[in-house]
Amino acid sequence: MVIIWWFWSLLAICASDSFRDQAVAIMRTTPVIDGHNDLPWQLLNLFNNQLLRPDADLNKLAQTHTNIPKLKAGFVGGQFWSAYMPCDTQNKDAVKRILEQMDVIHRMCQLYPETFMCVTNSSDILQAFRRGKVASLIGVEGGHLIDSSLGVLRTLYHLGMRYLTLTHNCNTPWADNWLVDRGDDEAESHGLSPFGKRLLNEMNRLGVMIDLSHVSVATMKDALQISRAPVIFSHSSAYSLCPHRRNVPDDVLQLVKNTSSLVMVNFFSNFVSCSDSATLPQVADHLDHIKKVAGAGAVGLGGDYDGVTMLPVGLEDVSKYPDLIAELLRRNWTETEVRGLLADDVLRVFSEVEQVSNNMQSPEEVPITLKELDGSCRTYYGYSQAHSIHLKTGALVASLASLLFRLHLL
Repeated sequence: MVIIWWFWSLLAICASDSFRDQAVAIMRTTPVIDGHNDLPWQLLNLFNNQLLRPDADLNKLAQTHTNIPKLKAGFVGGQFWSAYMPCDTQNKDAVKRILEQMDVIHRMCQLYPETFMCVTNSSDILQAFRRGKVASLIGVEGGHLIDSSLGVLRTLYHLGMRYLTLTHNCNTPWADNWLVDRGDDEAESHGLSPFGKRLLNEMNRLGVMIDLSHVSVATMKDALQISRAPVIFSHSSAYSLCPHRRNVPDDVLQLVKNTSSLVMVNFFSNFVSCSDSATLPQVADHLDHIKKVAGAGAVGLGGDYDGVTMLPVGLEDVSKYPDLIAELLRRNWTETEVRGLLADDVLRVFSEVEQVSNNMQSPEEVPITLKELDGSCRTYYGYSQAHSIHLKTGALVASLASLLFRLHLL
């Protein structure tokens, strides 16, 4: 009996090794393109973006989910690095701070040219693959970081932004975030405002991918209906398996299918199992579900490494991607489906976004209305209401001066 148990255990181990060997063989020619990694945020928190510090060496960095050896072990060949600042920068120094986070990504490529290659289009990702480098792209996480400005949107595009997450964990003046669905925030735009819809049109024109992670369901549906190009969820999982409002419900997955869009699955345990603990097979369950509902071409990977605190057992850092691919092969995913998940699906979406951009010429010029903006530190140059605002302020000062004069006479 002991011999039989030992034989089947040995057979299972050999089969497991076979699936992992197959995964590695596939990933040598089709490496991972991950949709969301927050290493730049960790570089800010740990080193205030001082990359030349000895303890900031990305070859030796130990306290993060991501470093150069781990990326190589995980066969990561493309990464959308998240340029992120929290919602408390809204109406304050958001634009300055996001420029600094984009700068640190560019400096990563400059300091480690043997590893990272900053790219801005789908064809250059393939060139990076051929050179054995990590194609490095910028995703800006949070619409508050453009300060409701079409001009800032265009400027960030010229600096390398290739996707914009429409909201983070707060509403913008033109889009509602996921906390609206949970009842923690009030709906303001009830999806996208008229300006929000114009902004999406400008993103289509530029060739910036529309990222719907973090937005409300109403915003998801508006964007999927309005966009002329496929959209992405850069780091979201399946609501049916874990009913967290950051995840994507099945009716939206059907729209993803209808629009040839993409959901890149998040590894955060709370989004995988709706608890503090999760496992690699549970992440595979989310991939299976999205493939079943939205189609094999609608699935990608957006691990959210270095942006979350709790990760599934078996997916503790970026080196673990081959183990996930081995699990999918064990579940009878075809080689074509696996290559799609790894890179081909996001390359298809990116390429289609670029094609739509090439066919659109006229930029959006109508700015957001003054009454939609918030913040006491704003100037009003260019707005027709600005003159009347300054007149009202002047009249108020004159009235106060007159009143003080009368009180002095008393």
